[in-house]
Amino acid sequence: MTTDLWELMQHRKLLQMIFVLGFGGTFQAGFQVSMITFTSPHVKSFLNASWTERSGGLPLPPETLTLLWSLVVSIFALGGLLGSMASGYLAAKYGKKRCLLANNLAMLAGSLLLGLSRVAASFELMLAGRFLCGLCTGLSVPLHPQFLGEASPKTLRGFANSTASAFWSLGKVFGQVMGQREVLGDGSRWPILMALSGLPALAQLLALPFFPESPPHLFLHRGDEEGCRKAMRALWGEGRPWQQQQEMEDLRKEKQSQRSGAQRSLGVSDLLRERRLRAQLFLVVLISVAVQLSGIQAIYSYTFEVLSAAGFEDDQIPHLSLGLSTFELLSTFLCSVAIERFGRRVLMWGGYCVMATLLAGLTLTLSLQHLHPWVPYGSLCLIFGIVFSFGMGPAGATSSVRMEIFDQSSRASAFVVSGVLNWVGTFAIGMVFPFVVVRMFYIIKFGFKTN
Repeated sequence: MTTDLWELMQHRKLLQMIFVLGFGGTFQAGFQVSMITFTSPHVKSFLNASWTERSGGLPLPPETLTLLWSLVVSIFALGGLLGSMASGYLAAKYGKKRCLLANNLAMLAGSLLLGLSRVAASFELMLAGRFLCGLCTGLSVPLHPQFLGEASPKTLRGFANSTASAFWSLGKVFGQVMGQREVLGDGSRWPILMALSGLPALAQLLALPFFPESPPHLFLHRGDEEGCRKAMRALWGEGRPWQQQQEMEDLRKEKQSQRSGAQRSLGVSDLLRERRLRAQLFLVVLISVAVQLSGIQAIYSYTFEVLSAAGFEDDQIPHLSLGLSTFELLSTFLCSVAIERFGRRVLMWGGYCVMATLLAGLTLTLSLQHLHPWVPYGSLCLIFGIVFSFGMGPAGATSSVRMEIFDQSSRASAFVVSGVLNWVGTFAIGMVFPFVVVRMFYIIKFGFKTN
């Protein structure tokens, strides 16, 4: 751990780039998740009020309110799906740096729509803003670890890639701090909270021009060897020429393979048909599906509903949610410093095994919480354990594995496949989970009989 941190300090430009890419990348995704959680009661009131005003005083039926609220949550994932699908093509054609700069402009527009939705009394503006922010996040989330991994020396690649999950957690903590009732989480300032995603977009838009394009992209896609070397020197410094020489040799071999036809840039359809990458593709599909089925997305997107189902009062939930995200941030940081020592497989297997055990316990405590007053606190401890286990293991390991098992010719398409699976799962959970929560409340209150 000390060696990794000390080596990273020797690459100051790379360390700066980690922060710039992080705040415009997975930080945005984490903020969007926590922001919509903390604005949920106000958004529901806004949906009901705007509908009542348009319908001449007729209230919004509960089922329709649940459907509209689910759409506000899940349309972000629909935009993310489209952005993720386009990320591979756009990055190969224009480069990751240019894509991220244009992406930040679109994110600023989406944030403006969210901020103006209440003033305009239009939930359509809110849906459009959520969709546009999702589109931008879907593009930036796969480009963030790809850009960072390609800009890092091999000795730091695992550490650098795993910081993507740390910035995700940091974005959640920031959203939850700003979402406290004393800050921006009250009934009058929540549109400002929704529009805050424009701040990290603006920060990256102003800072990213001072950093070079990805060295592999410069060499393999633009044929600019001198620019590639210059980018390596800028990011890695002048002190370790052997690292730069080794990386250049690897890039030359990959370039030669492309010229000979043995290796070429693969689109998504090419990747799906490529036999030599069948095992890697199966692995990336497996780990992407595992993240969705682990239940962590439901906890992320509907923290208020999950904690409410666990038996806690509304005034307790914001502070508990903040503590949960802070705990998650700690776990992702520990994963970043431990990943090179323990390896990806150990962290992933260990994390999922612990999560499965804790989820089984959570199912039991949720079923029995009405019997004893201390049971909800047992549920809370299990939820904290689930989040910590995911952040310490699968969160960072998944990001690192996806980056490392594919070469430059197939990496972008592999991230598209992984991103599509992740966003489809997020969309499905966003649409279905609120109805599951309603049904769970019914079961807890009245038992398993429906009549």
